[in-house]
Amino acid sequence: MKQISAGGVVFRHTDEGELQIQLIQDRYGKVSLPKGKMEAGETVEQTALREIAEETGLVGEIIMPIDQIKYQYDHPKFGKVNKEVHYYLVKAIGGQLQPQMEEIRGVEWFEPQEAWRMQKQLGYENNDRILSGALKLLHIAVQ
Repeated sequence: MKQISAGGVVFRHTDEGELQIQLIQDRYGKVSLPKGKMEAGETVEQTALREIAEETGLVGEIIMPIDQIKYQYDHPKFGKVNKEVHYYLVKAIGGQLQPQMEEIRGVEWFEPQEAWRMQKQLGYENNDRILSGALKLLHIAVQ
């Protein structure tokens, strides 16, 4: 069985022109990125924008694809599932920052280096390449 999800690295510029990156805290207390499963009739891009809006309250605009993560897991009902997660660089263009408490514990903005530090310390390892890819597209160097 194949399962497709999509999400994004959301960014904005403050009124002072400072770049900020959004990170969520998932239900397990880990730093992560908003994402979720594709619904019938949706494109991958529509899924990414819907999931970002549902989980964070923000309306976004896709700037470009970042990368994909692929892995397998064992589902109790369906057996082995091949999971594919598509990530996009997404500019916040509206909405109000409001975490979907049924799905996540919180959502916040960080300056890019702080977001990278949080990801490395408290995030999922497979998201390292997604966040570093997004920062590279935004012309931010990280180590």
